[in-house]
Amino acid sequence: MMVAGIIISLLLDTMKIAGANVHNRFFDFLISITITVLVWEGNLRLDHFIDIKFPWEKHPGKRILVHLPTAVLYSATVIYLSMLAFNKYACPLPEATRNAFMTTAIVIGVLVTIIILSIEIGAQFFGNWKKSLVEIEKYKTENLQAQLQNLKNQLNPHFLFNNLSVLSSLVYIDQDKAVDFINQLSKVYRYLLDNRDTELVSLDTELNFINSYTYLIKIRFDKNIVFNISIPDNKKSRLIPPLSLQMLIENAIKHNEISEELPLKIEITINDDKLQVCNNLQLRITNEVSSKTGIQNIKDRYKFFTNEEVEVFQSQELFYVKLPLLKSL
Repeated sequence: MMVAGIIISLLLDTMKIAGANVHNRFFDFLISITITVLVWEGNLRLDHFIDIKFPWEKHPGKRILVHLPTAVLYSATVIYLSMLAFNKYACPLPEATRNAFMTTAIVIGVLVTIIILSIEIGAQFFGNWKKSLVEIEKYKTENLQAQLQNLKNQLNPHFLFNNLSVLSSLVYIDQDKAVDFINQLSKVYRYLLDNRDTELVSLDTELNFINSYTYLIKIRFDKNIVFNISIPDNKKSRLIPPLSLQMLIENAIKHNEISEELPLKIEITINDDKLQVCNNLQLRITNEVSSKTGIQNIKDRYKFFTNEEVEVFQSQELFYVKLPLLKSL
């Protein structure tokens, strides 16, 4: 404010509008700074009041249309009244140049106000724009976590019920196998707990979880389901969204016949530098009601990390999905 006041004073002095030098330079600076403070502080309070009535988030157009003319009118009024007070109580201006001097002072003051106001409005606009971008990213992350939680919740009810039924049978038939079953079941739920807030995991970590998960599945379906997992070691450090493989295996089991005559074969391999999950297609006559959140959920989660697409293929005999392998976040 002091700098702006001094600059305005120098501009008026350079124009030589005031005529004879009837007061010293320090007095010029003091008066100019005082008027600048009144204009500046008043505009700050005016900005706060208008922000309450017309916030940027809701009324950006009205905010500019109201703010700019109101600020200009306020500044011109303050400068005019200050100059009148200066002329009457401090130092009378020469009669011949009084009107020209006051007009010039108002014009310069209003121009400076418009410049400062434009910078302020621009700063507020871009500040709110950046804030909105941060909020969008925050909502994306929260949405992603919510989708992941929904996917995890799909594992809980039916999966737990089926495995408890299998476990109750094993307790009477083979107690050693029942103990192994409990250990693998605990590993599955430990994985869920450990990765509940994780957006990406290594393929190696996911495969360790899948080994426990498929162990439970094979106990349930015996020889009627076959898993073939063949992943090179140099690919196991790549990243995928957690539970992606589990969802695809569950999807295959849910929609296909599984019996001694029609065993289900699921292969997990690398194809074209992507993780491929493939199963023979033998659709059930009466399909279970699908929530339709599975594969689409995985697609949406991948969009957050890469532009590569999740590929889905279906023929008369096969169904397979290719998942991109991510190198890093």
